[in-house]
Amino acid sequence: MKIHKGNLFIYLVIVIIPAFLLGLYYFYDILKENDNGRKKEALWVASIYQKNWDQFISETMTSLEILSFSVKENLNAPEKVEPLLNQVNQNDPRYGGLYFLNDKGKLAAGTVSLRNEAEADFSNLLFIQDVIKTKDTIISGQEEILRNNQRIIGLAKPVLDGKENLKAILVADLRIDYMRNLIKVLTPETKLYVVNGEKKTILEMNVSENDWNDDTHWVTTTLDRLPWSIKVKMADRDLKGIGKNFAQVLFIILVVLHVLFLLIEYILLKRHTVNERKQNELQKLELVGTLAASTAHEIRNPLTGVKGLIQLLGEKYTAPEDRYYFEVINSELKRINEIVSEFLILGKPTAQMTEDVNITKTLHELKPLIISEANSHNVECFWHLPDEPVIVKCVKDQIKQVLLNLTKNAFESFESAGALEIKLDHFADFCRLEINDNGIGMSKEVLDKIFHPFYTSKETGTGLGLVICKRIIISFGGTIQIDSKETIGTTVTITLPLK
Repeated sequence: MKIHKGNLFIYLVIVIIPAFLLGLYYFYDILKENDNGRKKEALWVASIYQKNWDQFISETMTSLEILSFSVKENLNAPEKVEPLLNQVNQNDPRYGGLYFLNDKGKLAAGTVSLRNEAEADFSNLLFIQDVIKTKDTIISGQEEILRNNQRIIGLAKPVLDGKENLKAILVADLRIDYMRNLIKVLTPETKLYVVNGEKKTILEMNVSENDWNDDTHWVTTTLDRLPWSIKVKMADRDLKGIGKNFAQVLFIILVVLHVLFLLIEYILLKRHTVNERKQNELQKLELVGTLAASTAHEIRNPLTGVKGLIQLLGEKYTAPEDRYYFEVINSELKRINEIVSEFLILGKPTAQMTEDVNITKTLHELKPLIISEANSHNVECFWHLPDEPVIVKCVKDQIKQVLLNLTKNAFESFESAGALEIKLDHFADFCRLEINDNGIGMSKEVLDKIFHPFYTSKETGTGLGLVICKRIIISFGGTIQIDSKETIGTTVTITLPLK
């Protein structure tokens, strides 16, 4: 199918380019929305871990708080504390060991020690030293590995007397694998890791080497009870879902843009049709004008001869019956001569010798003729003319011809008595002449054809009167418009530019 270059350009501007730009905009918007959704989901997962970890630490500290009350009663009898520590350690799987230290950080009692010899001297451990200094609960930021390869993190709680003096220290080894199992129960596929206050990794889950190198798709939340942070990896983009959403948006964009394209095409086609119709009308007028210019004189020459011979025969045959025939012949010859005259006007070139014409004065000159014609049709005339001159550059005789032709048409539209109104208004750049009658009016079908050459609704009309009027008005830079309704009447509006 051959596509017109103009249509292709319009399609490119209205559909292709906007579809590309809008598609690009909405594609990035969908990606942004997807990223925000994944981020919210990751933050939600991180908040769950945060709450569970805070709860885990809080429960552990509460357990040690309860244990410390029993320890206070046996500060001088460590052998009584050890069975209690073993019982708690066996009943709670979170512990890798429980230890009772004196106020110097030396081991007094505890479960079976799985720590190395160097680690068994708790007084050398940094988080124990911090407890001795601060008399506050401290969690070790360093991961430790016991002799059974169990990975733990130490938590130390001071045992104070009534005067806030340090009397002993309880130490719990928290199993990292227990923490990891706690995480896996919630979301086994989630990628995350936990870092301490020194940004060192305490534990990780499902994190690959490539994940460590990617710093852009992680969300972070901090724990309330510890200076630790939980980092959760955002889920991978749902490419299938993104593609589906983008396809839906793109489909809607294309539908809307194609509707817009078809609407613009319809408007342009309608405008082209109107212009083509006007061009055809002009071509018809040019054709009629050319035909008139080439044949009018040729018709008039033999017409003049026929008219002369008829006149001679009329003088020879004077019988009443013959006179009747000659009158009919002369009437028809006169009608032919009028048609030829209209042809000549139609065939005149548009460049004419114009002059300054006072439309107000011209209407006053035509007033007796129009009133006389109105009286013969039992029509009353109403005039609304300005006092000051209204000057238009035109040909006076042709303007008179237009006005007489239009008023004649108006008079012929009356089936009984009626009224004719002639109104002249002038504005800054143009004047407007209205001729209103309350005759029989015209239907829309007739109104659409009145400016077509040779179309007439009269039995004896030529179909050239209004065509000539329109040609004359247009040649002076004006416009003519006719509005009519059946049984109501007709209004002819002429506008002409002022000098």
